[in-house]
Parts: sequence; C-alpha cells; structure tokens
Amino acid sequence: MGVGKTTIGSEVAKKLYRDFYDVDAEIEKEYGMSVREIFENFGEDEFRKREKEMIFKLCDQRLNIISLGGGAFLQEDIKQRCLQKGIVFFLDLSWDSWKDRISLLIDSRPVLHGRTIEDIEKLFYDRQEIYSVHHSRVETDHLEIEEVANYIVDSIKLAWDLYEPQK
Repeated sequence: MGVGKTTIGSEVAKKLYRDFYDVDAEIEKEYGMSVREIFENFGEDEFRKREKEMIFKLCDQRLNIISLGGGAFLQEDIKQRCLQKGIVFFLDLSWDSWKDRISLLIDSRPVLHGRTIEDIEKLFYDRQEIYSVHHSRVETDHLEIEEVANYIVDSIKLAWDLYEPQK
C-alpha cells in the first residue's frame, strides 16, 4: 500500500509494450466510485469478492502487468493464483520511508481509517510477512521510479532468456 505499484507497474508495461491493469482502479471504474466509497456502501467483503474475480481473470490472460491492491495477498487463493500464473515482484519499502507517506495515503485507504500510528505500524509489519512469498523482491527505499522499473524489466528479460523453451 502506497509503495508506488501503480506508477512503477505502468512504467514497466510501457517499457515491455504490455497492457497495464491497476486492480483497484479497474474496480473503481466498474462501480463508479472510489475504493473508500465501495467499502462504505457495499462493505469490504463485496470489494474483496470483486477483487478476487478480477485478479483471477487478469492472471488467466497472458502478458499483462498487474498492480494488486495492498490487501489482495491477504486472500491465500489470490496469492497462489498470482504465484502460479505470473511473476510476482514485491516492492519493498521500509517502515521509516513508508510512514512518511501516511498523510498522503490515509484518505484513500479505508484500512487506515481510525487507526493509531501504532496500529498502522502493526498492519505494516503484519503485511510484510504476507508479502514475503514472491518471485523477486525489490528494495525501493532509495530508488527512483525509473530505476525500479528498469530493474523489473531487466529481471523479466533475464527470466525469458533463461526459461525460454528450447527449439
């Protein structure tokens, strides 16, 4: 949450000439309201159900670049589907860097509403454990968007070279 998945994912998609999907933005378009409003009007369970349906559909299509909302990996079946069908990059940002962004995130992230800084820190570290299962981890603390995107593109190209089927 708030690490730059959308910005970085969009940049990676441009560099690889692929379609980019931000799952939260796609759901917002579908409902015609923000994630916060969806939570308020329909509840988190409804949002998570739609999130899962959309992620499964996008994972079944080839060559997409997908940005998942920060809570998507809380659903084990989403995590497993992503790990089986794609290459999962964990954009890792330290607590010290992330907490500086809280004021920018709090209005658009319903999961942060009404929480103390201690609660938010616990949520941050609880999610770190959930995100620990991935294909590649990118430490983003001191990197620019372009540097992170280039690292991911280079990693994907290397994987294609290593695992390309032999003729």
